[in-house]
This record gives sequence, structure tokens and C-alpha cells, in this order.
Amino acid sequence: MTVEGVVAPGFEEVREEFAAVVAAELGLGAQLAVYRHGRQVVDLWSGLAEDALLALYSSGKGAAHLVVALLVQDGVLDLDRAVASYWPEFAAGGKERLTLRDLLAHRAGLVGVAGGFAAEELADDRLLAARLAGERPAFTDGYGYHALTIGALTGEVVRRATGRTLREWYEERVRAPYGLDFHLGLPADLEPRYAPVQPAVSPPPTPEGLTALAFNTPLDLVAFANTRRVRELGQASAGSVGNARGLARLYAAAIGPVDGRPPLLGPAVLAEFTRPHSTGVDLVTGERDHFLLGFEAQGVRYAGLGADAFGHSGAVGAQAFADPSSGIAYSYTRRRFAVGGGGGAVENHRLVAAVLRAVAAPNSNGRQRRHVQ
Repeated sequence: MTVEGVVAPGFEEVREEFAAVVAAELGLGAQLAVYRHGRQVVDLWSGLAEDALLALYSSGKGAAHLVVALLVQDGVLDLDRAVASYWPEFAAGGKERLTLRDLLAHRAGLVGVAGGFAAEELADDRLLAARLAGERPAFTDGYGYHALTIGALTGEVVRRATGRTLREWYEERVRAPYGLDFHLGLPADLEPRYAPVQPAVSPPPTPEGLTALAFNTPLDLVAFANTRRVRELGQASAGSVGNARGLARLYAAAIGPVDGRPPLLGPAVLAEFTRPHSTGVDLVTGERDHFLLGFEAQGVRYAGLGADAFGHSGAVGAQAFADPSSGIAYSYTRRRFAVGGGGGAVENHRLVAAVLRAVAAPNSNGRQRRHVQ
């Protein structure tokens, strides 16, 4: 397949690895974007229009929790304040002492509801929040990935505390100022650029137990994202739409200057949100040391990243993160579900490794060059 786009001198191996990835999976539509110290050094795509927008599912959790971090930085939200003090209905079911920090660390136990959520609830964070407020936690010890609910929970805290939605804050503070092609709620005029999700070439195993509860089994994730209502409302846990360029730029802006603007996050809040908060085994995914604060820990996934590398994967196999120690902001997106599903697709390991080799080599900061392969 043809690979199009640009790389900076020193990042040619990244293009070669990306070409190998798309060649290995017939018909794969994918994108790869990398920033270093606020400047884009990789911008590649294959099997898609240059400006294609993809369903990126849980990648939206990164955008949502960047907003929460900004509001903590502003002093509007307090990590150690009880959620019920912002949202009184949340105290039901023995949750009166749970804090915002507990929510962000996936320790609230509100991963799903018996019998599952209806389709209209899953599309709408306000409906999800109203349903979850009265629930008892599925667990009270340990932590477990709130795959479809975390954005509704933290988003309701934002709305109760500020009178504005998480989406409104994201538009004002992050997406619009940086011109990000990454959306929590896709406007109708951008719908023609949406490339519908494609199912995996082989079906994933059927989840059980808490995993089934958290993923609302038997939810069809392909049909979910390909529903206009989901894209319109921009459900923050799993309804995001965008591309690799937008996500990489988001993480670049989080940690460093972009286009003359200062970093979105200052040193203190960055340190707080990127230290481990939920260690041990995730009760839903089985991963170890899965979460920082709102963000997934990336240093435990990819060799060579710093312990404070933070970001979020998306169900199709997408991955995006910032690595403050190297100044790297990375995003890989794909249209077709990866075989096995969940988290970042396996090819991210070879792509991240190639990026880190390029960063370590001399002559990796030159002007970009266009390549077609």
C-alpha cells in the first residue's frame, strides 16, 4: 500500500516501519503523527484520505482528563474533595466518601450496571451519569478500568462544579485554540470526512465477569461508533472522533510550547497527574500498574519511555501519549479493529521503538521532507 506524508531528517526509519506495518495487514487504513518539543516531525497516512477522521473510542479519555487537569490547575476542582460535595446524588449506594482522585484512578467501582446500559444511555454522558449516581460500586478494593463510564462520571463533576460541560471546556481551552482535528462531538459539517470503523478480521473472545460488565457485553463496538448519535454527542469515554495529527498535537501542547503558546500543564499538576495512582492488577483488563491519574501509564507498556509518560489507547488499536522526558508526543490511529482488540495494537511497539531510536540519533531535528512509498 502507498504511504504518504512527511518526516523530518533522522525519522526516515519511522516511515519505513510504518510502511512495513501497513504492508503486513492488507487494506489497513492508518495514520501516524509525532511531535518533538512542539514541532511535528512525523505526519504519515496510508489507505485513507489525508484528512480522514476516525472513531478513536477511549482516546477521548485523554482529552477529557486533560480538561480535568486544567481545572485542577486553575483551583476550580480539588482532587481530594468528595465527589458528592459537587454532585449530591452521587452519595447514594455508599459512595459518599469517594473523591475525585478515586474516580480518576478508576477506583470507584462504577464500571457498569446489571443488565447493561440501553443504547440511548451509552450515547449520552448525561444519561449515564444520572444512572450511575444511584448505583452501588461493583468493587470497593482495588481498581478496574471504567471503559464506558469514566468520562460521564468526571464530566458530571465538571458540569456540577462549573455549570459548563466538559465538551464546552475542551472546545474553549484546548481544541479551538490549537486547531485540533480531534473532537468530543463531531459537527455535522465534518461528517463527510468520517471513515467508518471496520471490524477485526477475526472476532475477539467474549469477555466475562467484570470485563463483560465494563464493556456492556454484548455491545457491538463497531456499530456503536458508526452511529451518528454517538459521534454527535461525543461521549467522552468512547465516542471521540479525530485523527493522529490532532491527538499528537494535543499531547504536544500538554507538555510543551506549541505555536508560541506555553504548555497547557504546569510542572506541579503535570507531576501530580503522571505519578502512579492505581498499581497492581486491573480487575477489568488484567493489566498491571495500569493508571496514573485519568491517563494510562505508558512507561510500563513501551520500553524506553519515561515513568511519567501518559496518554490513552483507543479500542481499535489506537495509541497516543506524551513522554515529557524526551519531549515526544505520539499518536497512531487505525480504521480497522486490531485482532484481539483492546488497548494499543501490537504494532505500536515497533513504531514507538523506531521513534525513540530516531530521537536518540543525531540529525533528528531538521526540516520535514515529503515521501511517497
